[in-house]
Amino acid sequence: MQGNVIVLGAKGRFGRAGVDAFVNRGWQVRALARNWDGEGPSGRAGRIRGDAFDSENLAAACDGCDVIVNALNPPYPHWAEDLPRLTTSVIAAARKTGATVMIPGNVYNYGDAMPARLTAATPQTPTTRKGRLRVAMERAFAAAPDVRTIVLRAGDFMERTATGNWFDSQITKNLARGSVMYPGPLDQIHAWAYLPDMARAIAGLAEIRHSFAAFEDFGFPGYSLTGQELVDAIALASGQDLTIKGLPWPLLRLAGLVMPQIREVAEMAYLWQTPHAIDGAKLAAALPDFRATPLALAIADAVRDKVVAAPFSTLTRTADLPSDL
Repeated sequence: MQGNVIVLGAKGRFGRAGVDAFVNRGWQVRALARNWDGEGPSGRAGRIRGDAFDSENLAAACDGCDVIVNALNPPYPHWAEDLPRLTTSVIAAARKTGATVMIPGNVYNYGDAMPARLTAATPQTPTTRKGRLRVAMERAFAAAPDVRTIVLRAGDFMERTATGNWFDSQITKNLARGSVMYPGPLDQIHAWAYLPDMARAIAGLAEIRHSFAAFEDFGFPGYSLTGQELVDAIALASGQDLTIKGLPWPLLRLAGLVMPQIREVAEMAYLWQTPHAIDGAKLAAALPDFRATPLALAIADAVRDKVVAAPFSTLTRTADLPSDL
């Protein structure tokens, strides 16, 4: 069931993909950001300038919407101050409009003792500041009266657009020179999500939102890859042998003493040292027709602008790419 959706933080990583996914499924889409300056989604979505911190302004922007996609993601150093304020504002807008809130979640909630397989029943015992803030945010939505919320939890993103995530800004930064950086042991499993796929899944869940409880937590399985498996897939997609470099975490921690953003990144080092995968059984039961993009095609798309010779056309056939769910 399509309807009206507003995507908050529409210029961000998940926001852009979310706009595209809902537009492609026939929704009437509003894309909200503080400013546009010529950037953002195509004309198929209505652009709105707005301040999500202003609860009255946000409620007005959400008026008439059936779904609110909360893709707001302030800079790490501002999370302690900004996340609670944004949460309060979004909850107020959802209560006023009756809209269901969709949240792209992450694995910060589980902490450095997380098990190798994460499910909706896995205890959330965060061991970092950002993990505790994410848990508090989700619990606020779960406890909010008259608010329906769906969380779709995933690992690190990979996508073609350069948005400063680990995949594009660090791992494949020097791919054109035949080199990749991997920030953890090459034999440990790490959870990855091809961003267009995750956005399609969240749009699919939105269409059957009334069949769920007031608060639902789904896992998006994506790809569970060792570092070596990821590097091998990148090598295949880029058509070259690759040199693998590591990340000097001790130096990063030293830099974090004077650089807040680096400090926040260093705090999450355990995600590269603790093997983890996301269980997708609950999502598969809810969306049995969902078809994920094969890993080789997702990687080829993600690196196609990194190297001139990336053989995307030889790996991709129209029939291979998911067109709907």
